[in-house]
Amino acid sequence: MHIETQCLHEGYAPENGAPQALPIYQSTTYAYDSTEHIGKLFDLTAEGHMYSRISNPTVAAVESKIAAMEGGIGALCTTSGQAASLIAILNIMKAGDHFIAASTIYGGTINLFAVTLKRFGIECTFVDASAPDAEIEKAMRPNTKAVFGETIANPALAVFDIERFAGIAHRRKVPLIVDNTFATPVLCKPFEFGADIVVHSTTKYMDGHAVQVGGAIVDSGAFDWSCGTFPEFTEPDQSYHGVVYAKDFGAAAYITKARVQMMRDIGAYPSAQAAFLLNLGLETLAVRMERYCRNAETVAAYLAASPEVESVNYPKLAGNPNEGLAAKYLPKGASGVVSFTIAGGKAAAVRFMDSLKLASNVVHVADIRTCVLHPASSTHRQLTDAQLAAAGINPGLIRLSVGLEHVDDIVDDLAQAFAAL
Repeated sequence: MHIETQCLHEGYAPENGAPQALPIYQSTTYAYDSTEHIGKLFDLTAEGHMYSRISNPTVAAVESKIAAMEGGIGALCTTSGQAASLIAILNIMKAGDHFIAASTIYGGTINLFAVTLKRFGIECTFVDASAPDAEIEKAMRPNTKAVFGETIANPALAVFDIERFAGIAHRRKVPLIVDNTFATPVLCKPFEFGADIVVHSTTKYMDGHAVQVGGAIVDSGAFDWSCGTFPEFTEPDQSYHGVVYAKDFGAAAYITKARVQMMRDIGAYPSAQAAFLLNLGLETLAVRMERYCRNAETVAAYLAASPEVESVNYPKLAGNPNEGLAAKYLPKGASGVVSFTIAGGKAAAVRFMDSLKLASNVVHVADIRTCVLHPASSTHRQLTDAQLAAAGINPGLIRLSVGLEHVDDIVDDLAQAFAAL
């Protein structure tokens, strides 16, 4: 099926006389006919739901849909995008391990990697994703276990060269993990370019309506976990009676371990109600992404022609440094997020944002409604000046998330805010 059809039909197929809409299985607990069957569940030798901290029928349907949309072998939903990134890393790393990440990634992820994971004994080196291969490979160490980047960086809007970084990672027998939040599988499917694991903050475009925080991890099923780099996949897991993930689950080793080991112990699994709301957003995702992209292209062109604007960053804008990568990875569009800098620095940016009437000044992005944010004083406030510069953020930078309103109304709102300056 094309992705427009997958958005509606993957994950749940009603049987004769069953509800047309995905049911909400509001239960923590599942009943079985025998203790023997429950024992098989805990031995991972039988299908079924043990407990809603690990799986739930409503959530499972949404996981199946997301996996199909990305072209993966399986998916695991989480309570947030941060939880997805955390579990994606912890599933393959332990104290003493190391990984590299693009310096332009989301500020919250930088904090997770540079501060919190460091307390776990896991170290991250941030690299300039535009640097030559040789320079990036210098950051790799004998204990490097992964490479991480964002398809479209938030808010720098740098486009990640997935295929190139997949080559760098695979030469060292480690996986490439890609955060595909802004692009969604409607605009880009990282697995087609060599990525091994995809993570999402489903809070953004997938939900689309600012009603439910969530995340997802998707496994391509293509990485060879028995390559010798990851003994946790080839040695017995004593917490499951000696199961060997690479041997017993083959291509699904990664996503199985993430669920039955990591999610079992961390417990960051979404509720059935959360998954139901996410599914409503997924059903219209393909239609919405097309409109977001067309509106953003018009708005970016308007901003580029505005005398009050020093610079505009949108990958599809003619002359943008990421224009070539956007043509390769994002032929349908580059999402609805535009970053731009107003002359006059932070003070002018704040005056402009406070003068907007249609656009909402909120700590959110990728909504159906147009919204704005000043990253340096909010989502990226915890970063140092050097980290802000590396992430492509200056004091006058505004992140504009173009919504689904008529584009003329969005432009008119920007114009009246410029006039108020």
